[in-house]
Amino acid sequence: MTNDSITNNNTMKKSSVEEIRSKFDQLADQYTNIEKGQDTALDSPLCMELISKAASIYNPNAHAIMDLGCGGGNYIVKLTALLPNVDVTLVDLSENMLKTASKRVNYNISGKVSTIQSDFRSANFGIEKFDIITAATTLHHLRSKDEWILVFDKIYKALKPGGSFWITDVILHANPRLDELMHQGWFNTLESNVGIEKLNWVKEQYHKEYTPVTLNFQLDLMKEVGFKETIILHKHFCFATFGGIKDKN
Repeated sequence: MTNDSITNNNTMKKSSVEEIRSKFDQLADQYTNIEKGQDTALDSPLCMELISKAASIYNPNAHAIMDLGCGGGNYIVKLTALLPNVDVTLVDLSENMLKTASKRVNYNISGKVSTIQSDFRSANFGIEKFDIITAATTLHHLRSKDEWILVFDKIYKALKPGGSFWITDVILHANPRLDELMHQGWFNTLESNVGIEKLNWVKEQYHKEYTPVTLNFQLDLMKEVGFKETIILHKHFCFATFGGIKDKN
């Protein structure tokens, strides 16, 4: 991994796991608009489309999918509309998010829905259980390099040979001035789309909860834990959508 893999993270105390769980328990209904996606994430509908189609291209015969930090279920609903003959495992801190996502995805699939209410740092994903794993705007809650390594290694091991892992999330840029430019682009877009009040809320949440890393760090880490191939699907300001493919052998 590059030396600049984790940079620019502010040092203020971050929200605890329990504080994050409590917040998202109250927001489940705000994460269910599949047409608009998450209104604070750039290009959310496009990213849902790209991940769904890319995953279905690489794993058209998938039987098992896991969605980390599933929220209200937008990404898994979009994906299972293309791959309905699957079992789905949903992972989230919030019981309300899990209930909402479970109900929605159950309409799409012929298989079963399982839920894991847990922080994904401590959750047991098993070994070679899933054809596809997704993580949408959730991995930024990881706090240290060791946690990133732990979670990526667990994800790699949980995938079957030939399986794929797809991420969309906020990223940092190693150059502080460029990072400031990219974040300002995000904030300006948000102010135009959702207004100054929602923008200020997003900034507050960012400082309380987010500890993103660079895109290069994540791509390098994918290779380090064993992924054969990495793919960048989309990048806009400080958001990126990308994935990794596990070797079939």
